[in-house]
Amino acid sequence: MTLKEQVEKRRTFAIISHPDAGKTTITEQLLLFSGAIREAGTVKAKGKKSNKFAKSDWMEIEKQRGISVTSSVMQVDYDGCQVNILDTPGHEDFSEDTYRTLMAVDAAVMVVDTGKGIEPQTKKLFEVCSMRGIPIFTFMNKLDRDGREPLELIAELEEVLGIDAYPMNWPMGMGRNLIGLYDLYNQRVELKGHDEEDDVLYIPLDEEGQAEGDHSFKQSTIYSQALEDAQLLNEAGNDFDRDQVLAGKLTPVFFGSALTGFGVQTFFDAFIDLAPSPSVTETIDDQLVEPTQSQFTGFIFKIQANMNPAHRDRIAFVRVCSGAFEKGMNVTLGRTGKTIRMAHTTQFMADSREEVQEAVAGDIIGLYDTGNFQIGDTIYSGNKAVQFKALPQFTPELFMKVTPRNVMKQKSFHKGIEQLVQEGAIQLYKTYHTEEYIIGAVGALQFEVFQYRLLNEYNAEVDMTPMGSKIARWIDPKDLNPNMSSSRNLLAKDRFGNPVFLFENTFAENWFRDKYPDIELKQLL
Repeated sequence: MTLKEQVEKRRTFAIISHPDAGKTTITEQLLLFSGAIREAGTVKAKGKKSNKFAKSDWMEIEKQRGISVTSSVMQVDYDGCQVNILDTPGHEDFSEDTYRTLMAVDAAVMVVDTGKGIEPQTKKLFEVCSMRGIPIFTFMNKLDRDGREPLELIAELEEVLGIDAYPMNWPMGMGRNLIGLYDLYNQRVELKGHDEEDDVLYIPLDEEGQAEGDHSFKQSTIYSQALEDAQLLNEAGNDFDRDQVLAGKLTPVFFGSALTGFGVQTFFDAFIDLAPSPSVTETIDDQLVEPTQSQFTGFIFKIQANMNPAHRDRIAFVRVCSGAFEKGMNVTLGRTGKTIRMAHTTQFMADSREEVQEAVAGDIIGLYDTGNFQIGDTIYSGNKAVQFKALPQFTPELFMKVTPRNVMKQKSFHKGIEQLVQEGAIQLYKTYHTEEYIIGAVGALQFEVFQYRLLNEYNAEVDMTPMGSKIARWIDPKDLNPNMSSSRNLLAKDRFGNPVFLFENTFAENWFRDKYPDIELKQLL
């Protein structure tokens, strides 16, 4: 198979949603239909004795809290395609991880709770996808429960998100009254089985849009209403246009239930047909790197410590942008010019891994990292230098002072902080003169995860003292006078030694700017 043929069979996408919309549950169903797992886990275990957890939630804290706190990668074969699924945290406190992950995908699946509609975090993540112009496929979830009217949900999606919608199927009832789906895309009715053991029944539509044959459900008002809605959509709704889908202007909408699996395979089949294969990647000088070019290139969008706690390992997640990777090849790390031999690389099923021999554009591979890599790094083969555009960075807004509770475990404390900070969710600072540790984050839940992981992965118990919200602003070292620091603007150093002021509030920042008008304060370096 040629490189072009291999790339065309790649589908790399992220699943986004507001917390509890069912994002991780649908991920499990996709893995189930691909044959990757035999039984779908759920985010929350059913009962104290159950060990049935979501495959994509592999951290112990995720299993305890019932939430995703880190993006996870799963790679499966489906219908002749290599599918790379990136399950992302829904909670806004972990949005930084999600934003970076969205830079590494070619499409997004947006999961919406039919009982709640478009929620704040869904809107934020949609906007990131929209800025990139990537295709968005919508799955209206929880059809097994009573929810809002489908027409109302479609209207809200278009009005709140500003994107046209095309319903690929239409619910015939909801909750206990759910009969099935009127499938406009496949021109059939998909009937729900009486229980989870029953097979789904597909009935083709005739030329008039009626389900063929004599069936009792055709006499119900639920079926009549679905048929009426479908005819209305055909006459007054948007036309289906695949080019508009690929441009991120039109979202195909599917209804179903991730919990029971109903409608999920229909969605997944259509997604594989319609979603794009890998496309070009922009460099820092606005050049376009084609996925089928022979030179291997990629960028690091995530670093994860302790995926195997027994080995204290770190994995750098790489999106392959062009060419083909082969085990043992040499690459150049763009930031340093250093040559690195990629001898130990891996593919993923959440926390499960296997050695990867080869990969092509669109694939996600993991590099064992001994401290060489940073988030946003570009790697490439050959002599032609490549530098991809920077990934989004976020200035922390909340800060904590951190001290080890046991001075005898200073080594574990320092190693833990160093490795967890490299993941990019927590930022590390030291006070300028006394070098006390300060950590910053965009969300408070990050601190809880940080403290939990220090204790459980590094055996380092810490005391954390809240400093509240601060405004972090960097300053050029040559402009720095330590006497500029005061009780309202604490002077610190970031983990690279760059000076940064932590201002108490906007008033303190403006006071500083007025006093030192020639000094430039930067939000990020």
